[in-house]
Amino acid sequence: MPVTVLLVDDEPLVRAGLRVVLESQPDIEVVGEAADGASVIPLVRQLRPDVVAMDVRMPLLDGIEATRAVLRSVDSPPKIIVVTTFENDEYVYQALRAGADGFLLKRARPAEIVHAVRLVAEGETLLFPSAVRSLAAEYGNRQARAALERAALTEREEAVLRLMARGLTNVEIARELIVGTETVKSHVSAILGKLGARDRTQAVIAAYESGFVSPA
Repeated sequence: MPVTVLLVDDEPLVRAGLRVVLESQPDIEVVGEAADGASVIPLVRQLRPDVVAMDVRMPLLDGIEATRAVLRSVDSPPKIIVVTTFENDEYVYQALRAGADGFLLKRARPAEIVHAVRLVAEGETLLFPSAVRSLAAEYGNRQARAALERAALTEREEAVLRLMARGLTNVEIARELIVGTETVKSHVSAILGKLGARDRTQAVIAAYESGFVSPA
């Protein structure tokens, strides 16, 4: 079955460009488009896409609020990639904190766009550039540090979280730690549970906000 994608952007040319790139792949299908975040929920319920590629800045309802609305209102919500022009945009960071699974620059190369959609659809984390990691570190606080301490991660879980923060996939983490992929999946599941994180992206944000990993 192909990975199904809903495109949400107020610029028709951006939507058209993303559609051309994604539909050039046999395993990806664009099932719909929207020009504003306010249209996302009914389209998600109707089309049931695997991934929503959503502009972070839109006139009626921006990508941050649209992300919150989808995660709050839709059963088994899709993965969400926020799309932006600038990687140091604080809107991007707020969208990630709101529950988006990753972000993509509008100037990304076609291969990067395709890779991002496939990666997020598989439940992996997109690598955050230094600008976003720095924003997460700036938002760090005692509450985040205390939450990580309460999680009481094991030494192996800490190692896995550090590699997750580097953007490594389960297969790459398994190779790095010389363990099986299923073992890594078990550790990731335990980390999410202990941190109370919805997904890998939220766990990585917690790692940066708490100072557990540094943006350098």
